[in-house]
Amino acid sequence: MIQPDAPIPVYLQIANIVAGRIERGELLPNRPIPSETQLRQEFGVARDTARHAVAVLRERGLVFTVPQRGTYVAEKPTGRSMRS
Repeated sequence: MIQPDAPIPVYLQIANIVAGRIERGELLPNRPIPSETQLRQEFGVARDTARHAVAVLRERGLVFTVPQRGTYVAEKPTGRSMRS
């Protein structure tokens, strides 16, 4: 659940939620993560917020984006901190 008034920015909260789903195996390697539109709908956020959350996941090495196709769970996450 997103907490808009929390000290952690909303985009990081979303990134952490999706990262948790990846760690728990709810989102599998080489399978797509929810689209930006799906993230917007699920969390009730703006497009830029959803896009920023996906960018954080990419920076953490948890996902990769294929232009015109979508964003997918990386085969082997890099093991970087989930909260960075």
